[in-house]
Amino acid sequence: MITILGPTACGKTSTAAALAADINGEIISADSRQVYRGMDIGTGKDLADYTVNGKHIPYHLIDICPPGSKYNLFQYQQDFHKAYDDITQRGVTPILCGGTGLYIESVLRGYKLSPVPQNQELRERLSGKTLEELTLMLEELKKKTGSCMHNKSDVDTAQRAIRAIEIETYNLEHPTPERELPPVDSVIIGIDIPRDERRRRITARLHERLEKEDMVGEIKGLLEQGIKSEDLIYYGLEYKYITEHVIGKTSYDEMLNGLEIAIHQFAKRQMTWFRGMERRGFTIHWIDAMQPMEDKIKEIKKIANHNDRE
Repeated sequence: MITILGPTACGKTSTAAALAADINGEIISADSRQVYRGMDIGTGKDLADYTVNGKHIPYHLIDICPPGSKYNLFQYQQDFHKAYDDITQRGVTPILCGGTGLYIESVLRGYKLSPVPQNQELRERLSGKTLEELTLMLEELKKKTGSCMHNKSDVDTAQRAIRAIEIETYNLEHPTPERELPPVDSVIIGIDIPRDERRRRITARLHERLEKEDMVGEIKGLLEQGIKSEDLIYYGLEYKYITEHVIGKTSYDEMLNGLEIAIHQFAKRQMTWFRGMERRGFTIHWIDAMQPMEDKIKEIKKIANHNDRE
């Protein structure tokens, strides 16, 4: 398998699609929000990228859940292996592509995970706490469990932090062996983009999605379908900030400024996760995001071929 990772707006999807077109591969998404149907603009699915020179690139684990539901890491790991086994059994190269570091690491390492039931008593006990208080509690729990799950990019709302505490508490009370599913061998490619260019792309993309693609309209439509505002806020970033604006909690300018800052902070946290992966023993081959696509593909193939020989 070839894994392509990097921060938001670095060009992961277009690179993975171009590579898949070149080697007849198929893409497995590693994005925690693109699993939801109808949440297209805010999650940056960019489905047009999966057509390269008129050729449709097969993709997996996108649009597999109804909006408003709560997809989790355990489900992702199971769904990943179904897709991975299907692709490899057909003799095709899978390309894992995304920016959710926790999802990527869980399948590359083969973490053992359990479906964690809701703990209503715990939820009620935590319901009045702030996100800052919940984050501190989560960090203390992680010290006890030794977990590297649930970094700050995954718990940017109180609801998500409570769920993370619920999972870590369950794992502390029900210790399990570290691995269940086998680790997956993969060449890992990181898309390295200069910080200033990343910031420029994030800002330009946000304005395009708001002004040309009607991201606010997408979220209004989801609310009109009967999806609760708190369920959309749970997804964080675009869905949190725009939903709060739509329901009257913030002005448009407050939403825009807050969201832009939050996305920049999210990209920094993504890079912190990937650097952490390197400290945890993963080799990530970083390539320049600014070079022409043809050169990127040549470099990725060269790296993959070198690893095959080794």
